Amino acid sequence: MNTDKLYEIASRATQLGTDMLASARPQTVQRKGDRDLVTDVDLRIQRHITTYLAQATPDFDLLGEENAHRFNLATPEYLWVLDPIDGTSNFVHGLPLFAVSLALLHHGQPIIAVTRAPVLNRTYHAIKDQGAYLNGHQITASTTTALTEAIVTLGDYAVGPDAAQRNQYRLALTAALVPRVERLRMLGTATLDLALLAEGATDAAIIMANKPWDIAAGSLLAREAGAIVTDVHGHPHTHQSTSTIATTPSIAQQLATVLETVNTSPDPADHRADTTP
Repeated sequence: MNTDKLYEIASRATQLGTDMLASARPQTVQRKGDRDLVTDVDLRIQRHITTYLAQATPDFDLLGEENAHRFNLATPEYLWVLDPIDGTSNFVHGLPLFAVSLALLHHGQPIIAVTRAPVLNRTYHAIKDQGAYLNGHQITASTTTALTEAIVTLGDYAVGPDAAQRNQYRLALTAALVPRVERLRMLGTATLDLALLAEGATDAAIIMANKPWDIAAGSLLAREAGAIVTDVHGHPHTHQSTSTIATTPSIAQQLATVLETVNTSPDPADHRADTTP
């Protein structure tokens, strides 16, 4: 099955989700952990998309955020990675920053990505080596050349066990960036952090996590738009990375200098990222 056909399947699958999401309001909200929410809408969307993908690609595996089954991402030849609602807290509170996000991995590498934000009327997609698109129009990362003129998004602070310790690094990083960038933003949805970077609306995205349902689609969008995607130490980003740093190339070195300053600081001692459970 060629990539164009696989993209069509991904597009139909995510449309199923956004058809449900555009007008839905959560009837039940459960806590998966400390301040980590799941709604009946998340679960319904995942069931519908999972059923469709199982019929369309019966030989492929699927990893969904709300699925208890976990994979070594590099083991399956083809693996769909789904977040039925990225930005569930935003969705619950009525903020429009949430999306259905789906990626197809081939031996652990994203080759297809579709992210739909229905309230924003934005559909992003990318096919490996074919560019990134917003509502059918090709997009590229920004050409901002000075970090002081950059809009930088930050991923959410940590919750759950050891959150206070893990947030020491995030707080130090925030403090280091505040005087060096035009503005910091925290959107609460990693896939849109990376999608907005891909369209040039922002200039960098710093996410101290690499959960595949949050990152897989957005990392391909960013790369296909010409952005650089690494971990916090500047190493090429893979499914094994523990952090996700995406930036327009023209400010990559300036941002790396700030990150290195925080990385080598004796305060805080622990800056472990959120990793795949």
